Formats: sequence, structure tokens, C-alpha cells
Amino acid sequence: MRAGNEEGAPRVPRQGRADWLRGARIVGVFGVRYRPEGHMGEPEAVEFLLADGQSVLLTCAFDQTLKVGPGAWPRLPAWCVPSGQWEFAAVPNLPRPPEGGWTVTRTEERRDGRGEVYEAVIRCEDGRFVVMGGEALTIRFTRDHRGAPATA
Repeated sequence: MRAGNEEGAPRVPRQGRADWLRGARIVGVFGVRYRPEGHMGEPEAVEFLLADGQSVLLTCAFDQTLKVGPGAWPRLPAWCVPSGQWEFAAVPNLPRPPEGGWTVTRTEERRDGRGEVYEAVIRCEDGRFVVMGGEALTIRFTRDHRGAPATA
């Protein structure tokens, strides 16, 4: 993963340093799903694929917080056991990425009273991804109105 905009440096997602994705290009977003449950409901985690071949994984923890860390695309997360029961799948409510991907302009982490991240907002040139922890992970993409900056 990369830190900041420095070419060649790892972009390590760190809670507490919310601008860890600035300048990255998101070329795909996939949900991590448990196959026996089918495609009903939200994924267990979501993986953002970056143009440089790296990825970022966001998942809910047992305490309903949101954990942000490096992904291992195209490998499933280590907690997907048995691995044959898990898969990456498109997230139906998300648009397809534009040609060249979405360029991240800013990221934000929203925290609860204990200082734990419960929501991540990834702002791009024409919209924003909002990923929320809880009993289930939820993700949505909201397009900005033409010429208007993204707001949460």
C-alpha cells in the first residue's frame, strides 16, 4: 500500500491518519461474500483495487467497528475459512468505475466515543464511497452534482 502521494512508497491504510488514499486511483470494488448465504444482503468485507496493483480491505470487527487494512487481491482474506466457501463478487449497488478509475481526493474516518472507526468516507472526483461498520458492513456510492464538491 502507499503512504501519501509518494511514488514507490507503500500506501499503508492507518486508522488515525485519514488521508492514506489521497491520489490513488480505484479501479474496482469487490465484496467478500460467504457463498452459502448467496448474494442477499451486504458483503462481509469490501476490497478496493488500486491502479498500482495494490488493494485496501475494509471489514467489520466483532465489536461492530470498521477495520481498515491492506488487502491481498486476488487472494481472499485469511479469515475466509474454508476458502472454498468464500468469493469476491461485484457489489450490486455500486457503479462501474470510469475509464482509468476513480481518483481519490480525500478520505475521512468517523469515530465513536471510544475512538474506534465506524465509518470511512473515500471521496473521489465525481462522488464518494461511504463504508460503515455495524452488525453488517454497508457500502454506498453517491455521485456529486456536476461541479459541486462531495459532501458527507
